[in-house]
Amino acid sequence: MAARTNAQITEALATMANLMARDNEPGRDDEKRLEWFMRHKPSIFTGGYNPDGAIKWIEEVEIIFEA
Repeated sequence: MAARTNAQITEALATMANLMARDNEPGRDDEKRLEWFMRHKPSIFTGGYNPDGAIKWIEEVEIIFEA
């Protein structure tokens, strides 16, 4: 796996935040979106100091959002 820079990680998180903000606009069905997301069985990030684990988690969540 190619190492990601802090800037790339920051950009990925910003992209995910923008997608989530866009999806939370009034008039959208929150429960259906959450059900759709959870059907993809996202991995759980447990926190702590684990840079490789954090990067893997971000990549997995990015795949779900891209779908």
